[in-house]
Amino acid sequence: MRVVFMGTPDFSVPVLEALVEAGHEICAVYSQPPRPAGRGKKDRLSPVQARAQALGLPVRHPVSLKGSEAQAEFAALQAEVAVVVAYGLILPQAVLDAPQRGCLNIHASLLPRWRGAAPIQRAIMAGDTETGVCIMQMEAGLDTGPVLLRRAIPIGDHETAGDLHDRLSALGAATVVKALAELDHLTLQPQPDTGVTYAAKIDKSEAKLDWTAPSAHIDRMIRGLSPFPGAWTTVGGKRLKLLRCGVAEGAGAPGELQPGGIVACGDGAIALLEVQPEGKGPMAVDDWLRGARIEPGDRLGD
Repeated sequence: MRVVFMGTPDFSVPVLEALVEAGHEICAVYSQPPRPAGRGKKDRLSPVQARAQALGLPVRHPVSLKGSEAQAEFAALQAEVAVVVAYGLILPQAVLDAPQRGCLNIHASLLPRWRGAAPIQRAIMAGDTETGVCIMQMEAGLDTGPVLLRRAIPIGDHETAGDLHDRLSALGAATVVKALAELDHLTLQPQPDTGVTYAAKIDKSEAKLDWTAPSAHIDRMIRGLSPFPGAWTTVGGKRLKLLRCGVAEGAGAPGELQPGGIVACGDGAIALLEVQPEGKGPMAVDDWLRGARIEPGDRLGD
């Protein structure tokens, strides 16, 4: 098919690659404009633009699609379908209507649960046992369109948002290729009115841990916020990001550090597995304990 692809972050890259491998004609790739990044604040291409250019595909990065000129340029592509995944711009109705078969969005949840910006993180933080991807016909509402195809997967007990991100990206790529191949035979299924939840964008203020909370809650917070922005606590006045963990046996004052990287919570305990001290890279908890000059009985969150 003649396809416009619209995406920006790492999550979208495997989808673009899968569409190319499946033999679809990518007539244009839309991505967010290059943004200043790094210490030098030099403009950095989005992951999708970088990959598209490496594949020899034409790339467009308008700041907005609200103007008549941008909409006319989009319509002039005469695409059969647009595939959208984590693009980052609102698509006006004129853009939604331009492709012959409409715009298909890959959403990383089992709609209508977790509509919105952060479905992967919110699913883990809420304690969901499964999630998945939906191939949805886009309309003006926020992730409200009818669903063409859905695939569910379990969420592992120790899985982080980063782990789940990678699995859902691959699943989304395979599922949208299947949807395009079977488009004439698929039926649009309206989303039910019940079970709607919203995955609000992650705010960094959520990432500070409260050790008086139950261990199950803290475990979900750490995994759901890893690797970014990273749940954090303090040790000796410095921040410590917690990247991997598991629920463990143990008791003590909330935040009390016990042998082996066990930390007492308001109810139960967690075992730290991977951490990131301030100004350093991620490391195994045993490596951190050897150089941290802290002793069992010290308190995190001081």
